[in-house]
Amino acid sequence: MHPIMAKKEEMIPDFIFETSWEVCNKVGGIYTVLSTRAATLQALLKDKTVFIGPDVKPNNPDFLEEKTLWKEWKTQMLQKLELPVRVGRWNVPGQPLVVLVDFQSLYAKKNAIYFEMWEKYGIDSTVGYGDYDESCMFAYASGMVMESLYNFLKGGQTPLPQVIAHFNEWTLGMGLLYVHSHAPDIATVFTTHATSVGRSICGNGKPLYSHFGNYNGDQMAQELNMVAKHTLEKTAAHYADCFTTVSEITGKECGQLLDKAPDIITPNGFEAGFVPKGTAYSSKRTAARKALIKVAERLTGTSIPDNAFLISTSGRYEYRNKGLDVFIESINRVRQANPERAIVAYILVPAWMKGAREDLQEQLQQKKAGKEPLYEPFYTHELVQPGTDPISDYLYYLDFTNWQDEKVKIVFVPSYLHGDDGIFNMPYYDLLVGMDLTVYPSYYEPWGYTPLESIAFRVPTITTDLAGFGIWAKHSGKGAEKRLGVEIVKRTDDNYSEVAEAIKKTILARLTESKEQLLERQEAALSLSEKASWTHFIHYYLEAYAIALQKSSKKNKKKTEKKIKN
Repeated sequence: MHPIMAKKEEMIPDFIFETSWEVCNKVGGIYTVLSTRAATLQALLKDKTVFIGPDVKPNNPDFLEEKTLWKEWKTQMLQKLELPVRVGRWNVPGQPLVVLVDFQSLYAKKNAIYFEMWEKYGIDSTVGYGDYDESCMFAYASGMVMESLYNFLKGGQTPLPQVIAHFNEWTLGMGLLYVHSHAPDIATVFTTHATSVGRSICGNGKPLYSHFGNYNGDQMAQELNMVAKHTLEKTAAHYADCFTTVSEITGKECGQLLDKAPDIITPNGFEAGFVPKGTAYSSKRTAARKALIKVAERLTGTSIPDNAFLISTSGRYEYRNKGLDVFIESINRVRQANPERAIVAYILVPAWMKGAREDLQEQLQQKKAGKEPLYEPFYTHELVQPGTDPISDYLYYLDFTNWQDEKVKIVFVPSYLHGDDGIFNMPYYDLLVGMDLTVYPSYYEPWGYTPLESIAFRVPTITTDLAGFGIWAKHSGKGAEKRLGVEIVKRTDDNYSEVAEAIKKTILARLTESKEQLLERQEAALSLSEKASWTHFIHYYLEAYAIALQKSSKKNKKKTEKKIKN
């Protein structure tokens, strides 16, 4: 059987409508989840998956518009619903169909929309703040798009086509509730990639794991001032025909904090087509190392040898949750050990910044590096408020200098790496491939895309047993795969120091390994990553679709029977 052919027990939908704030809009890990899964879905269901995203970028490189496609439907959306939409393809492997919706017109109807959600589902949007309004207006618009597109595509078909509407994160919860209310023939799937309350508990410095059984989601939402987001997420989970999450550890969290265990776990896979092979891989790695070392040299005014050991961490700026504090502490301990080999550690984490440093840009234009470090030789981009930045604050507290006599240097890159950041001007993956090791000592990590991406690019990684990926790797890796490709550090609510020490010891041990040993680790990492490819993980989604279709069918059958009786 072809690896991505459906199994007999799996019900294949006629169409899948999937929506997220990160469709054609890279903000975090969900973009990678959806964009890498697209190629596998296209191979299985050619042009039967339609992604729906926000139309927030006028010149969006991710979007390839096809102006003639569904022209009549686009006119209907504009004239009848006052929602301008653009149709085209997502510029990722597989190039799936995508609809971008401009939801600005819904703000004028916001109060009516919120009243509807209160009346039907008890969602109190008066306590929403921050990104709540924007998320809900886009979500509601996505539901309207799905309802309208479903009616357009079904035409006069009998029986009605089997359609899945898939919503990601609390930000799309209101879209699911719209479909539940206005388009009940569509089966719904809701995926939470992390509970909003769980993330907030950890982000506020509270111990999640040792007190786990004592937490009540509704009570904590009140305490943490996030009732609207939590209620929306919880309600969507309960009303979805199929509720999913990405790992076992988050599944337990859902049961405790949302009072709803997932119907199925749908782990995040990766698309191997993103990874260069053969000579292309070698040349990419060489180019990445050259760029990484050059930036560090020009920033610090020092000479860094070609065989320097390059380490990085990356991801969303959640200082404690992502273990950024532990990463810096472990690098500090390596520095104190006075290693013989040069080390450069990179923190590739987008922060609040103004743009690329002009003095660094000038240095990069010079043929030779200067002999003096730049002012504050830690940052590649200028921070808006460096005095309130946790990473900056800890670097100063630990007295990092990046001076010539320091064998261990640390570089903070507070910019998204899309290839146009003004310093590297290389996409994240094109830099990742140059690393010798990555470290992700997460405290709260429902899945952990960054370590999976790392091993897919043959870069050995360190993660923790509190990350969904770490737990998966612990159970899935065998022999050299687990021993060499991924190191899993035990992490609890209060063993910060032990985690930092374990990472320090691993880094020091790796410094003395030969090129042959590094190659062995790289191959072990790649071998394990192949077990997490979408060709293997897509079946979890097909099972989720089957669960949703079966539940929706039963639900609608009961409604029909009730109408006949009445």
